[in-house]
Amino acid sequence: MGDTPKILSYRGALCNMVRRIAVEAGELILEYFDGVKDMGVETKGDGSIVTQADQEAERLIEKKLLEILPDIPVIGEESFAAGARIDFSVHDFFWLVDPLDGTRAFAAGNPDFTVNIALIYKGDPVLGVIYAPESGELYAGHFEEDGSARAVRYFEDSDTEKEMRTRNMPKNGLVVMSSGYHGDGDSQDVMLGKFKVKKIVRRSSSIKICVIANGKADLYPRFGSTCEWDTAAGHAILRAAGGDIKDMQGNPLKYGGDDPRLLNPEFVAASGEFFLYAELS
Repeated sequence: MGDTPKILSYRGALCNMVRRIAVEAGELILEYFDGVKDMGVETKGDGSIVTQADQEAERLIEKKLLEILPDIPVIGEESFAAGARIDFSVHDFFWLVDPLDGTRAFAAGNPDFTVNIALIYKGDPVLGVIYAPESGELYAGHFEEDGSARAVRYFEDSDTEKEMRTRNMPKNGLVVMSSGYHGDGDSQDVMLGKFKVKKIVRRSSSIKICVIANGKADLYPRFGSTCEWDTAAGHAILRAAGGDIKDMQGNPLKYGGDDPRLLNPEFVAASGEFFLYAELS
């Protein structure tokens, strides 16, 4: 890629830029969400209001990211579906974008949808921003070149932020995040049967991972199909907060790897302490 742009050495500043992009995309999506609530759109198909929101938000995000770093490619859910590809062997850095994560929630008029933007370096997520436009929840995390990390939750109404850390495993039982629309059935039941579970909380989109990063839950097992843009931003935030996302063999998820479809394996997102003390299989 040639000389590394200076902004990549100041990832806190870069993270703030990406945060503003996510908010701008979220504002665009909210215009469509008002239409969904009014019209009762329930499916995502060609020409649907959900697809329009997806595509327009992704175009905005890609344009803004390329203005900051023109030589770093952007992989978005919509462009990938349309056939866009990059050669990972020649790009140490690339962006992974899900402009509208939680489309089923969006289409149903449920506010649990997010804008996800992640920066990947040599397979690892080093910066992530997740924004829930309807609720105003905004989470971000990044790693500096020296390995130091910071994860924060922003509060728009007061323009303040709070640092986040995953919590220690609670003695009274785990709080487990689960999908609001994708059931993981017997596999999840078998896994959770190994632990003392206090409660299961169902939410859509990547907010589930942010809740763990914010120390309000302990793990999120996922046995169904997901793509790399579904997890990359949340993975960066969770790593920066002291947690991780690992496959069922205990290996951290990697991005831009062997699967040409950019599909993730089954995984568990959890606090760092969970991985220290718990058996995954």
